[in-house]
Amino acid sequence: MGIKFEKILIWGRSAEEYTKMFGLTLEDNKLKIIDCAGGPASFNVEMTRRGGNVVSCDPIYKFSKTEIAQRIQEANREVMNAVQGNPDNFVWQDIQSPSQLLNIRRSAMQEFIEDLSLGIQEKRYVIGELPTLPFADRQFDLALCSHFLFIYSQHLSEEFHLASIVEMCRVAIETRIFPLLDTSGKPSPFLLPAVNQLLKQGYKVEIRQAFYKFQKSGDKFLSISKS
Repeated sequence: MGIKFEKILIWGRSAEEYTKMFGLTLEDNKLKIIDCAGGPASFNVEMTRRGGNVVSCDPIYKFSKTEIAQRIQEANREVMNAVQGNPDNFVWQDIQSPSQLLNIRRSAMQEFIEDLSLGIQEKRYVIGELPTLPFADRQFDLALCSHFLFIYSQHLSEEFHLASIVEMCRVAIETRIFPLLDTSGKPSPFLLPAVNQLLKQGYKVEIRQAFYKFQKSGDKFLSISKS
């Protein structure tokens, strides 16, 4: 049974998960990173504690902590209903149960909530959304996009995907996107058209192995850079 969500959900992941999803190395962690559609992930705050240089960009940062926390609660219910109703869609290895999944996600998102005010003051959380980012050309070394493009193919058009990828490539030297499946667990119908268009426009495009696997067959990320 496939999973479909009625809307794009506000949910966040940890720095450990980002490292596995995007194949981040110790050298990558020294780069200037933009987390596009970063939502309530704890990647920013965890990396900042370690001396990293991360800016997160998302339209939800215009809302108060209370409003974001409420939307997280709504997402928690919807995601957990979907996961518990479709356990065979997932690999229960690193994450061994739905309850553990919820605990991991809650912990990450609570770290984000506690960091939000300071992060806004320090301009680590910036209000903005794809496909038009409020940053200069090549302002960053690496752009990351977790669980937004491709996974929400039923909500975001093919044109939106391509425009968003090109925009991330404008502001960063390299762009990485994870996962390459939609919420049902099938390959996004926009993946190959986007790859073909990017190749035609002169980009170097690679589908690379991730070290993260929770959604079945969801263990690849897309890397795009100007060739």
